[in-house]
Formats: sequence, structure tokens, C-alpha cells
Amino acid sequence: MDFSDTPEEAAFRAEARAFLDAHMPLKAKGAHVSRAMTPEDVAASKAWQRLKAENGFAGILWPKAYGGREGTPMQQIIFGQEEDRYAVPTTVFNQGVGMAMPTVMSFGTPDQLARYPRPALFGDEVWCQLFSEPAAGSDLAGLRTRAVRDGDDWVINGQKIWTSYAHFADFGMLVVRTDPGVAKHAGLTFFVVDMTTPGIEIRPIKQISGSSNFSEVFFTDVRIPDSQRLGAVGEGWKVALTMLANERFTVGKAEGPDFDDVLALAQQVDLDGTRAVDDSAVRERLAGWYIRTAGLKYTRLRSQTALSRGKAPGPENSILKLVSANKLQEIATFGIDLMDMAGAITDPEIAAMRGLFQQALLYAPSKRIAGGTDEILRNIIAERVLGLPADIRADKGLAFNQIPTGAR
Repeated sequence: MDFSDTPEEAAFRAEARAFLDAHMPLKAKGAHVSRAMTPEDVAASKAWQRLKAENGFAGILWPKAYGGREGTPMQQIIFGQEEDRYAVPTTVFNQGVGMAMPTVMSFGTPDQLARYPRPALFGDEVWCQLFSEPAAGSDLAGLRTRAVRDGDDWVINGQKIWTSYAHFADFGMLVVRTDPGVAKHAGLTFFVVDMTTPGIEIRPIKQISGSSNFSEVFFTDVRIPDSQRLGAVGEGWKVALTMLANERFTVGKAEGPDFDDVLALAQQVDLDGTRAVDDSAVRERLAGWYIRTAGLKYTRLRSQTALSRGKAPGPENSILKLVSANKLQEIATFGIDLMDMAGAITDPEIAAMRGLFQQALLYAPSKRIAGGTDEILRNIIAERVLGLPADIRADKGLAFNQIPTGAR
């Protein structure tokens, strides 16, 4: 494992840091609060995205034809490391730039490639991911939203849910069922959809944290021209897997209070007349989180070392997400417990550490679902890394419309 930058990587890090220093202040310690995105936040995100794109830091891996830099994976990682130190606006472009457009570049027609990537990269258009449904989350191939061919159009009916930033999105990446008479993975087709198309209804979902960052999306006789199809008819699962692979890379790190934050809290809080950090039980918990934090750090470095040497990383992203999301929830819960009755205070002007742990307690469970549940990630690690037997699939080989379902 190599802990140091190559001369080329060091030069790029200096370039990135100079750009960030010129445009953004450093992030205040403990500034991890999650909140609802407002139209003003979206406008700030778009402005920052455009500034990055104009200076060659938005599409580091993208072809220059689309406004990218044609850089290396390590350059993208380095910029992400540096950007994380600054108080940049919360982004609404992870799905569009990080997930949707790489998928369009893999499967898009010449017209689609000429139309979509550049406006997304320069912050002109926001994208969302229309995958999950009320009965199809982890088992995405079990989705029921239907598309029926009608001449040069497809008519779509159904519902999607947990769609992040759908109420701000201009376009969505949509996977639907076009053939229920074949096995569930074989009957899917993928589309690009304009979110202003008649028949689309977006209903933001109120979250326990007070945010409404994702929505239900309903399709009622929505007509989409076949020119908006991405990939071949019936090959939507192949396209979806490409996008999901990009998603795991995008959401691999769980943002929020980490070891340094819970240590600082334990140094501040009084426990039976002494500092919490002096209690042996508290110190034992802190030691466990320190070990996991170090493990995550070196696992990321393994991935970065592989990329720096031109190799593909292994299962690191699944491991990183599984461990970091669980650690975040544990730390948030422990922080609230340490505060005793004061843990109920959510006002950042009054609460310890500006309400960092209270906010994290409310949004942490979602990190164990988004981009693959704990169970899915454990299956990936078990089957693809450890070589353990795959789960038994009772629906294997059955046409989708022959799979038994519960009473309706």
C-alpha cells in the first residue's frame, strides 16, 4: 500500500487546493448537519457545479468532448478529498454527473450523447434516479411500473418511490417492465424521461428529520418517444447494473459525525461528576470506533492504491458503505445517550456540537438503505468475495407474470 502521492498526483492536489482556496472557505469543524434542500440551495449547487466545470474539476474522468478533463481516477479521488475540507454547497449533481451521465455515455445514441452530458456537467440540468418502487427496492428486478409500445411511443403507468431530488429534477433515469412474459431480469427496458412530461406527478415525502429530499413519483399514461430509450428493448437490467455500479461508488462514504466528533463530545460531557472520556466503558466504545475508523481509512487507501497503479479496485466500496453506515448510526445513538436529557434538544444554537448528533440520529438509518441495503452488501461480499453459495431464488426461471404474489 502506498500512502504518498506520485509527483503528478501531488501537482494535481496543489492545483485543486489552489482552486478551492480561491473560491470557498474551509469547512468549520463538526459541520455535517443534514437538512432539507431549498430552491436557494439548489441555485448555489448549480453555481458551484458550473464553476467547477469551467475550471476542469467537475468531469475529471469525462471526455473533453463533453467538457471533461480526461483525467485519472486518482485525480477524481484527490479532488474529492480536497473538496471535502471546504464549505461547498450541498450538491444535487451526484446522480446526474456521477451516475446518470456515465450510463448515457455507455449506452446512449449519438443524439442522446449530443443532448444530455454537457448541460448536466455544467449545472444546467438536474437528474434523478427512478428505480425503487413500493414493492421493489432491494429486489429491483421485481418492479411493476409498465411500459406498453404504441407506435413510436411508449405509454407508462406505475409508481416510483424514494426518488432523491425528484422535485428539483429536469430529467430522470427510468427503468420499467416492458415484457411480463419472460424472467423478471429479462423483461426490463431503460428510458430517459423529461420530468415535465404530462402525466407525471411528484409528491415530496416528509422525513422524520424535517427534510423532504425525496419523493413519490406517479406515472399515469405518460407517453415517452422511443428515441428516449437507453439501450435495447429488454436489456434494461444491463443498463441499470451499470448505473448501480456508479451509485455504489457515489454513496460509499456515510457523511456525519465520526470518531473525532464523538471523542470531542466525550471530552465535554459530564458523567457522574467526571468527564465521560475518563469512564472505562466510554473509552472501550471509543476504542472500537477508532479501530473501525482506521480500518475504513486503510481500506480506502487500498482502493486508491489500486487506482493509482491502473488497476480496478476490488470489493472495497461495498465494505466501506456497509461499515461506515453502521458506524454512523452507532455513533449518533451513543452521542445522544451521552447527553442524557439534553439529547432531546435539536436547536443547533443550544444543543451540544450544534445538534450534530441529533440530526445524524434522524438521517443515519437511510444511509443503510440508499445505494444498497446492509443485506445486499453482505450478499455481495459473501458471494463475490468469499465465494459462499448464493441465496436460494424461488423465482429463478419463472416468467414474471407467473411468480406467485400475495392477495391483492
